[in-house]
Amino acid sequence: MEIVYVYVKKRSEFGKQCNFSDRQAELNIDIMPNPELAEQFVERNPVDTGIQCSISMSEHEANSERFEMETRGVNHVEGGWPKDVNPLELEQTIRFRKKVEKDENYVNAIMQLGSIMEHCIKQNNAIDIYEEYFNDEEAVEVTEEDPSAKTINVFRDPQEIKRAATHLSWHPDGNRKLAVAYSCLDFQRAPVGMSSDSYIWDLENPNKPELALKPSSPLVTLEFNPKDSHVLLGGCYNGQIACWDTRKGSLVAELSTIESSHRDPVYGTIWLQSKTGTECFSASTDGQVMWWDIRKMSEPTEVVILDITKKEQLENALGAISLEFESTLPTKFMVGTEQGIVISCNRKAKTSAEKIVCTFPGHHGPIYALQRNPFYPKNFLTVGDWTARIWSEDSRESSIMWTKYHMAYLTDAAWSPVRPAVFFTTRMDGTLDIWDFMFEQCDPTLSLKVCDEALFCLRVQDNGCLIACGSQLGTTTLLEVSPGLSTLQRNEKNVASSMFERETRREKILEARHREMRLKEKGKAEGRDEEQTDEELAVDLEALVSKAEEEFFDIIFAELKKKEADAIKLTPVPQQPSPEEDQVVEEGEEAAGEEGDEEVEEDLA
Repeated sequence: MEIVYVYVKKRSEFGKQCNFSDRQAELNIDIMPNPELAEQFVERNPVDTGIQCSISMSEHEANSERFEMETRGVNHVEGGWPKDVNPLELEQTIRFRKKVEKDENYVNAIMQLGSIMEHCIKQNNAIDIYEEYFNDEEAVEVTEEDPSAKTINVFRDPQEIKRAATHLSWHPDGNRKLAVAYSCLDFQRAPVGMSSDSYIWDLENPNKPELALKPSSPLVTLEFNPKDSHVLLGGCYNGQIACWDTRKGSLVAELSTIESSHRDPVYGTIWLQSKTGTECFSASTDGQVMWWDIRKMSEPTEVVILDITKKEQLENALGAISLEFESTLPTKFMVGTEQGIVISCNRKAKTSAEKIVCTFPGHHGPIYALQRNPFYPKNFLTVGDWTARIWSEDSRESSIMWTKYHMAYLTDAAWSPVRPAVFFTTRMDGTLDIWDFMFEQCDPTLSLKVCDEALFCLRVQDNGCLIACGSQLGTTTLLEVSPGLSTLQRNEKNVASSMFERETRREKILEARHREMRLKEKGKAEGRDEEQTDEELAVDLEALVSKAEEEFFDIIFAELKKKEADAIKLTPVPQQPSPEEDQVVEEGEEAAGEEGDEEVEEDLA
């Protein structure tokens, strides 16, 4: 193959043209030898000269440009379905099959192909390809390996100013791509010149992102559409909802208006199971849950205010941090709030107040993760403060299982999609914990120090083998767990189900016992209050009687003193008597005193 490259340059860029012509040689200067310098010349004799017999060679280096590779592929899916029929919807496929089976051409085609297939089936049945010829061999014992995980790849934020990886989303077809949302969640502390781009990474090429998504505001959440893998939904830091179509490039395809969007950052976006595949809903810390149709993003189709007082006042609403929607329960959704309360809602309720069904108070801080168990949707996992808790919808007052209080704050959690008893949690100290409560309930089965900075988000691949963790500096680490943690164990579903039911019954018994104790304490408190009021009334009566008696006696003594004073004033002054008269007078005074005492006693009586 001939490699030719033509360099093109305008004539004006070469400068003034040079005109050359032939002419005779001429001598401009001639420097004659200097005899004085010749006298200073010293001959060197002998002279040593080194000679090398090998050939002289030189070494040169050339730096060529790096060869960039791109992987292109074709994905073959189930064919034969019209465009208006979604192969994933069971009702549509059944309806279309019944329609085709009634067609006469279908019956004739089946009759023609039936003979050919019958011949092939008879050939297969002629030889048993699964026949075992050596049944007497002893079965090899399979040793269970210890749980482990290894790092496969690391995807770093290509921007100079590093941002936190706030959300991850796996590609729905094959899980060979990973969408990462980057933003700075520190309020009014975003560095000047920080980029707002988020990226889609190919797992086999960690050096360069496959596509850059350019939103108007940094993305907090990012989700692939499960029905159309080319469409992505993003929640922005300024409250807007954005939609991309990767076939159209990096720019936003649809964007909600600021007037009808959220007032705070959008922390949760989820696609809904619908025929069109264009419906979704979002939640924010402004206390609102909004439903959208990406074909018409001018305003939301429905809004729910998370006011548990059911007054529908936005100032009393609880801020939403996490969202949960299970396709098997299309009318229910759950919201994790900043106040540590999980709100269970019913979308089909008639009024907004009736849409809030119940609450689960459980955490001391914001609930950063909320997810139902993929095998048992009645049980769900939450992460907030320093613990992870497992809940049952039948027990609303307390969780049925919980982890110990860690030294570092927990930031995210997710169930294993293949094992009902396994879930994963991330912490602020950069540690990933893998819990298997069939093996151990008090401590994690495996703890990995993924990085030195805090881990912010976590997402597990559909086959349960790969885990992606996003950090505070924008580094996304891809981990592969051992087969023991990604393979369904024998009788695991029954064991997990019985464990959930047992713990739910235990919590119900404890709740009933606590309810009885509270009622008894309330009755006792009311009885104590009645006795206390009776005693207070008795004390008050005695005090009033004693006070009245004191006032009565004070008045009497005051009157007596007044009478005595008046009697003393009316008595004349006597002359000096003789000693005998003094004795008679004293006896008379004593008798008068006795009579006065008798009068006082009669008055008192």
